[in-house]
Amino acid sequence: MASFVWELTDMQNVIVFGSNSTIARSVIDKLALERCNFYLFAREKSQLELQINDLKVKYPDINVSADAYDALVDTGEILNGKIKQAFDQLGRVDLVFIAHGNLPNQSACEENWQDANSALKVNGLSIIEICHNVAKRLKEQQQGTIAVISSVAGERGRQSNYVYGTAKGMINIYLQGLRNSLYPHNVHVLTIMPGFVDTKMTTEFKKGLLWAKPEKVANDIVKAIHAKKNVIYTPWFWRIIMRIIKLIPENKFKKMKL
Repeated sequence: MASFVWELTDMQNVIVFGSNSTIARSVIDKLALERCNFYLFAREKSQLELQINDLKVKYPDINVSADAYDALVDTGEILNGKIKQAFDQLGRVDLVFIAHGNLPNQSACEENWQDANSALKVNGLSIIEICHNVAKRLKEQQQGTIAVISSVAGERGRQSNYVYGTAKGMINIYLQGLRNSLYPHNVHVLTIMPGFVDTKMTTEFKKGLLWAKPEKVANDIVKAIHAKKNVIYTPWFWRIIMRIIKLIPENKFKKMKL
């Protein structure tokens, strides 16, 4: 395995939102091999405790702390307090990795605005609020990276998942502007665009040739963080697929069953 070399010191400090997601777990394992310290956020406190214990057994030389985080509840001053605690404890934060989200039922979102509203908050607005909060702190540090899992679903609206796609499209535009804004302050922003990934969130889907294992996606993410990439598609062929999809004229696209 290639060494993952950071710019400052051997021991780095990482905040992870959605740490119990399949992709995040794999990313954390890869970064733990490089002796990173972690402050983890996830919704289920019991799962967090299990995750901390597992990491301490596998990687006894690293420090791991955690706090529960609910994207629908922990907003405003509550979120600010949680992030402040993480920054205070770590001392200096080198990476904020945001990986939480869910896959809403499109039909339910069309029938019930509350479902659509929740989907937009969890998959879009909550992520933007976290970025808004941590960006100010990293700007003060004059260094750091924000890496966010978005989705190719945000590239073009499709009838099968356009509420989810709306949230991800919102993130993509926000991160473009944030990247531009933070560049003079030595803070990097990475947008991660996975295609189909075999995770807990997609267990009900039939898998095919276009599906990737989370370990492959995690490896691409870690490499992209190291290389300071701006936007990555993972696996790589999704860049080509989405380029083709975006070239389809709207008059034809609206008639397609996608």
